[in-house]
Amino acid sequence: MNRTVTMTVAASALALAASAQAGEVRMMWYSDGVEGEVMQDLLNRFMEENPDITVTLDNVAYQVIMEQLPIQLAAGEGPDIARVTNLKEQAEHWLDLTPYVEDPDYWRENFGDQFDWMRPDDSDIIPGFMTQLTLVGGFANATLFEQAGVEMPGEGATWDDWVAAATEVQESQQLQAAFVIDRSGHRITGPILSSGAVLKGEDGKPAPLDDAAKGFITKLVDWTETGQHMRDVWVSAAGTTYRSGADEFINANIAMLYSGSWQVANLSTKIGDGFDWVAIGSPCGDAGCSGLPGGAALVANKNTQNPEDVGKVMDFLARQDIVKEFSERTLFLPAHKGVVEAGGLDFQTDDPQAKAALDKFVEASGEIIPSANEIPAWRYANALYGGMVNRISQAMAGEMSVDEAFERIDSDVAEQVAAAEAGE
Repeated sequence: MNRTVTMTVAASALALAASAQAGEVRMMWYSDGVEGEVMQDLLNRFMEENPDITVTLDNVAYQVIMEQLPIQLAAGEGPDIARVTNLKEQAEHWLDLTPYVEDPDYWRENFGDQFDWMRPDDSDIIPGFMTQLTLVGGFANATLFEQAGVEMPGEGATWDDWVAAATEVQESQQLQAAFVIDRSGHRITGPILSSGAVLKGEDGKPAPLDDAAKGFITKLVDWTETGQHMRDVWVSAAGTTYRSGADEFINANIAMLYSGSWQVANLSTKIGDGFDWVAIGSPCGDAGCSGLPGGAALVANKNTQNPEDVGKVMDFLARQDIVKEFSERTLFLPAHKGVVEAGGLDFQTDDPQAKAALDKFVEASGEIIPSANEIPAWRYANALYGGMVNRISQAMAGEMSVDEAFERIDSDVAEQVAAAEAGE
């Protein structure tokens, strides 16, 4: 058996079908930082322990996970295993691993707190496990703040406080913009909820945008029009396409980035000793200072022809020692209860900034407000994310007014909810 994990580009993954031959497992994977390399190493070791199983790792762009994988799954195809973030909306496609893992109780004990994020409502299946927990939050270029003679806002600082401070740095250091939020409905949901907005109605469906939600969105569009928020990150893409602002931060074009904990390894690797940077948590609104919790999960495709082999791969990757190693090497927050309770994580970085950032995200996890905690298990979250990012971008580009964007967001989300219900 070939024990080499094959890494392929995104284009080769577009037509993948679940492996049909025994002893073959295909995994679709995306990376924010170094985790693809770590996964390759771990799977090589799995194949050394299990020479009768070959695992092929297809490393693809995140856009493939978001846009192409759903099409494959709906067609009854797709990889045997995939790393995904769009968990709840695609829950019907995940394999129940209960019959195929060695100890289901181990899975329930260590990963069970997040099972509802990825399985159908009122279900008790074991759908997979979170490869890491994440938390949306910000980063500041401490060197630029220092050079500008601007003090970074402290505990309890609001979005207005942070944007004002970053704007001072922008003007002093002649930056392209003061800050940027990733082009993502997911990223802006935490700030919107922190503003006091109610996004999930009492009936469990998306509520029309209220004054609090409209208030934050209006500010974001205004900040973009004034050049404080980096326009290009949002208007250079269409529809629901995701764009990160991390490269703008890495290249010191902005003073502040609002992204998330998954960026720590990426920033550490690419910035090196170029400048000092810090994690800042989430700026505050009237209802709190909350980012959105979440993460990526490794799930199995119910259309796989090799569920027993898939179960063996998943059991190996879910082992406590493997999860601990993966977390330490990727600088991710582990989602394994046993790993967390045992403590003693030795994040493998010589960068004190990265370690301090991880500590800050752990601290910020205590600031998560209840309405933000509900979102990962909400089936309509992605409908809302998509509606917001598309129409807000159009408002930023001057294609419609912000009031028109509000109307279109509500109508777009309502259409997606109706379509989802019609398909049930």
